[in-house]
Amino acid sequence: MKHKIFRYLAPLAVVALLGCQSRPPGTPETSTAEPADSPAAETRSVGRPAPERILEIPAGSVLRVRLDHSVGTEQHESGDAFTATLDEPVMAGNRVAIPKGTQVTGHVTGAKSSGRLRGRGYMSLTLDSFESGGRTHQLSTTSVGRATGDHKKRNTALIGGGAGLGAIVGAIAGGGKGAAIGAATGAAAGTAGAAATGKKNVVFPAETLLQFELKEPIRL
Repeated sequence: MKHKIFRYLAPLAVVALLGCQSRPPGTPETSTAEPADSPAAETRSVGRPAPERILEIPAGSVLRVRLDHSVGTEQHESGDAFTATLDEPVMAGNRVAIPKGTQVTGHVTGAKSSGRLRGRGYMSLTLDSFESGGRTHQLSTTSVGRATGDHKKRNTALIGGGAGLGAIVGAIAGGGKGAAIGAATGAAAGTAGAAATGKKNVVFPAETLLQFELKEPIRL
């Protein structure tokens, strides 16, 4: 009986002994990880693309643009959109963040023609966005505005001039009384002339160079 048990166990003992001898002493049982400085690990590290650097354009940076078309109070009102082209690149440190020639969009923030006899016309613009790398980036900028001059002196000249001319014509026609009548008639004509010609529109012609400043930073 003992001989039979030994005959079955002997082969198993030999196999176990050979398995132990196949692994050099001190070798870890399982280790599939490669050292960090191995050639294969270095190859994978080199092949992995480096993360893109984020560019930040700080608040206060200047954007100089030229209008693609004219913008004026006769054709536009508050809320209307316009387009312009960047006239020089915008930098982030020593790198170009927004290249020259980039198209930007904006809108009219306020628009009003002057009255015919009083009031001043005005128009203001601001920038809203631009496209870069297939993405639309929002802008928050200062506004640029224009206003008409006060036409009080011009109206006075027109009305006064009309009265003077009417007095001269009236004096020739009927003496002193005619001069008074002519002056009143001429003043009325001068007032009508001022009303007819006094309305002023604000216009930003095409290619006008405008300068805006960022109110908030931009991250690209």
